[in-house]
Amino acid sequence: MPTHDLIDRLRSEWKGERPRLDTSSMEVVGRLLILGEHLRREADEVLAPFGLGYSDFGVLATLRRSGTPYELRPAELCRTVLLQSGSMTACLDRLEGRGLVTRAPDPRDRRARLVRLTDAGGDLVVETLELRLTAAEDFLASMSAGDRNALASLLRQLVLEHRPLEPSP
Repeated sequence: MPTHDLIDRLRSEWKGERPRLDTSSMEVVGRLLILGEHLRREADEVLAPFGLGYSDFGVLATLRRSGTPYELRPAELCRTVLLQSGSMTACLDRLEGRGLVTRAPDPRDRRARLVRLTDAGGDLVVETLELRLTAAEDFLASMSAGDRNALASLLRQLVLEHRPLEPSP
């Protein structure tokens, strides 16, 4: 197994070009970005046979986790799935076209709409969730339970120290 990765190479290159430049943050941030991209691609591969992308799954999973009646306003979905409103509209159009969600006026606010998970959408998210969790377990298989817990704790600390991530306007 290799002992040096892309980040090691990039840091070495910067050291040659700018020896006094502190690139130590790349050790964590660069690797998080690489892993994030890897995980997104892996999720897309797992979900592709079901005609879903990462964001589609995120919307369905968010609705399913919300509890009965499995409905939320699009703005609430945007905050959890981290999509901008235009991207959310396109995602909801795709899911509605497949009969996985419905959209209807909010009876509490005539200006607002509600997105509701259909039975077909609920069934699909439960089926794909198990595949996503299996893929996540496979990804972490080389880590001991103690290392996983330590990493989870450190990542939680970073998340809590920064403002909540929300989509750009």
